[in-house]
Amino acid sequence: MDIQFPPFLQKGDKVVIVSPSSKIDKLFLKGAKKRLESWGLKVAMGKHAGGSSGRFAGTVKQRLDDLQDAMDDPKVKAILCSRGGYGAVHLIDKLDFTAFREHPKWLLGFSDITALHNLFQKNGYASLHSLMARHLTVEPEDDPCSLYLKDILSGNLPVYTCEKHKLNRQGSAEGILRGGNMAVAYGLRGTPYDIPAAGTVLFIEDVSERPHAIERMMYNLKLGGVLEKLSGLIVGQFTEYEEDRSLGKELYAALADLVKEYDYPVCFNFPVGHVAHNLPLINGARVEFTVGKKNVELKFIC
Repeated sequence: MDIQFPPFLQKGDKVVIVSPSSKIDKLFLKGAKKRLESWGLKVAMGKHAGGSSGRFAGTVKQRLDDLQDAMDDPKVKAILCSRGGYGAVHLIDKLDFTAFREHPKWLLGFSDITALHNLFQKNGYASLHSLMARHLTVEPEDDPCSLYLKDILSGNLPVYTCEKHKLNRQGSAEGILRGGNMAVAYGLRGTPYDIPAAGTVLFIEDVSERPHAIERMMYNLKLGGVLEKLSGLIVGQFTEYEEDRSLGKELYAALADLVKEYDYPVCFNFPVGHVAHNLPLINGARVEFTVGKKNVELKFIC
């Protein structure tokens, strides 16, 4: 399926902030609104963006209604998901793309929002794996990742360059960039919302997952025939965990071993994930991915 880019934004365009997953401190909603307005955008809040129902930002119906309303509104050009956490999976089989197809818009977010990225790509639309409300609130105005997000939304696509890593495998590839949070994507394996493997440059990241759990997920991808079909692999930031010495190797080394038989380029420690330096990535974009001796380059070519 061809992936369609929603229209890029211009000053005065409308953005809606919604909370499809976990609840969020309202101060971060206000901060994100202020930052986006400083970019010349008009910002509205979903009715239940600051809501609370257990660990969630509202009931399933409330979160669904907010996201569906934003998707249906012809004046909305982008939808910022306020945070991840857990809960997006409640919505993905209930959302209707009928009105959205008439007026496509960018979906922004990461972590648990990976489930929605998979849904949007299944329906043929690119989306933005990007920072969310807390980042827009606490990071300074000259924060590079915020500025990259602003650039992408306005149609100025960056070329990313990052440092080499000792486990990198050199090479070049062209493919469709897909991925996100590993545990969330793993939870959608075998469903209609799974990430297609062939021709994919896959990027993965996670937080607070134990190394053996990550290795188990990777074995699922290997035994399921996913890893052998990829065009490239980007291993991002795995954070808030302790190395498990009983495995006999560190996490990155374990992941490197699982892909050593393939010949596509692989990079480690790419700046994407639950970290301050979290580069916005266009899920569904065609990219050129080059792992060289001195650095790694990721270029959007459409």
